[in-house]
Amino acid sequence: MHLVFYKYQGTGNDFVILDNRNNLIKLNQKQIALLCHRRFGIGADGLMLLNSKAGYDFEMKYYNADGAEGSMCGNGGRCLTKFAFDTGIIKEKYCFIASDGPHEAIVTEHDWVKLKMIDVNSISQLSTACTVNTGSPHYVQQVMNLEDLDVVTEGKNIRYSNEYKEKGINVNFVEKLDEGKIYVRTYERGVEDETYSCGTGVTAAALIMSMKNNTTQQTVQIKTKGGNLAVEFERTGTESFQNIWLCGPAELVFKGTIDLNGTSKV
Repeated sequence: MHLVFYKYQGTGNDFVILDNRNNLIKLNQKQIALLCHRRFGIGADGLMLLNSKAGYDFEMKYYNADGAEGSMCGNGGRCLTKFAFDTGIIKEKYCFIASDGPHEAIVTEHDWVKLKMIDVNSISQLSTACTVNTGSPHYVQQVMNLEDLDVVTEGKNIRYSNEYKEKGINVNFVEKLDEGKIYVRTYERGVEDETYSCGTGVTAAALIMSMKNNTTQQTVQIKTKGGNLAVEFERTGTESFQNIWLCGPAELVFKGTIDLNGTSKV
């Protein structure tokens, strides 16, 4: 099977995208994992299908790098919106459906894409961390000297702890850099490694840091390994937020064809 694919990235969080508006692409978990493999495939943190969906501009179908169907991916949603724009679906404001429900998105100048996330009505506070669902489940722990932290080892220990090993959880470590600016590194389930950026993860970190510091700041600037993002929101209560927007770049890396039997051409 030969597939035409598109490789997009948002702050280093990279994705294989397939245009499936004709509903002809049928892939199993093994094939998706091969496409995402960084040695034997294209290489990506995940794979997305752009599907048609009545009542929406498109449907986002997301799969983790291990080939399993995933929950919402914030940077993925931004990249898929930019792909829709690049393929001729031109809208002032997009409305698409994903695993966690409807989303709005806006493509602005310089490949900057704003994605509206789900509202957050509760945050679970643990002894040394917090958990929250921003479309995907996230564990957020504040640390010092984040640059020196072994994120893979520490993240894996939490992700595979007795409490989380069955369903998995994304593990974020956050360091406050300045007022309104944080640094976030994430170990992602499904990828089972640190990624250069995680959209739902930086969203979780921004909201939790706002809650912990009891700030009225409505925009948080985020540094990640892959670049800079911003999260805009309205705080409606101690643990509740609405009008949450994940903002950042989304860019085409390359387009190519691949033979799922093992021969690729880019």
